[in-house]
Amino acid sequence: MPHTETPGTEGAPATRLRWWTELPLILLVYACYSAGRLLVRGDVADAVDHGLAILRIEQALYLNAEHPLNRLFTREPWLGIPADFWYASLHYLVTPLLLVWLFRSRAVRYRAARTWLMTSTFIGLIGFTLLPTCPPRLLDAGHGFVDTMAQYSSYGWWAGEASAPRGLGGLTNQYAAMPSLHVGWALWCGVILWRYGGTRLAKTAAVIYPLVTVVVVMGTANHYFLDAVAGAAVMGAGLLLTPVVLRATDRVKARVLPRFAPAPVVSSVPGSPIVSDGCQTSAGEQFPGQRQRQLEPRFTSGTEPGDSPPTHGEDAETAAAPAR
Repeated sequence: MPHTETPGTEGAPATRLRWWTELPLILLVYACYSAGRLLVRGDVADAVDHGLAILRIEQALYLNAEHPLNRLFTREPWLGIPADFWYASLHYLVTPLLLVWLFRSRAVRYRAARTWLMTSTFIGLIGFTLLPTCPPRLLDAGHGFVDTMAQYSSYGWWAGEASAPRGLGGLTNQYAAMPSLHVGWALWCGVILWRYGGTRLAKTAAVIYPLVTVVVVMGTANHYFLDAVAGAAVMGAGLLLTPVVLRATDRVKARVLPRFAPAPVVSSVPGSPIVSDGCQTSAGEQFPGQRQRQLEPRFTSGTEPGDSPPTHGEDAETAAAPAR
């Protein structure tokens, strides 16, 4: 059903995509994320140092919006609880739903959009591994942050370990604050809705969803403002690299797939794609040249092909003479 577009463009479909070929890509991303989580687990001290460095930079630049937002969400449950649900669920619902929607209704554009998302995610995973960062909620209480996910955990399925369900906190990387893929993926969703939504409601959601996500990740003390900026930068880098990744993928397919494709049937006559070499049959014929043979003059015994057939003016006795 769905097709792909020419690398870096939105041209005519080239190859058919199936859901069972897309699912391994998602599993690959999850496997890389799990590997990054295992690598970061032993670098807690470095993660805390990186988090404090980011906080000092923001304070020096007067960009520290996390403190007032976190105090507001902590003091007002009617803001804090919906924000926790927003952080714990929409990240994992809206993005896959838009991918499925593109796959089913915008097949020509799906491959480029999916590649953009995957490329940006891999860049973010590199950032998690090279720069583990402690989120504000895990800093010492003296820095003035409250973990709203833990404060309002009785209202949801999460505990005190990010947005993971109770008992599954070990499956999440709590020191993957830089960059914020919550913000990056929300930005991707906003761009997709704005370009392909087609309605005023879709365009409104395209603007609101990323902006509210930025406020939520800071108010819940899960990310710094610079984490959000880095998430947007990662998506920008992924967008620029998408045509390169698509061309590289197509080159690999062009080299690998022909080895498994059946060899085409080629006519032995140069320049003729028809096996019968121009001979055509019609209803009732058994062989291609039958009609032509039927139209040829029948020669009587004793005559040669070069001789002309007898005419009405010739002697009847000569014409009826038996063959010798």
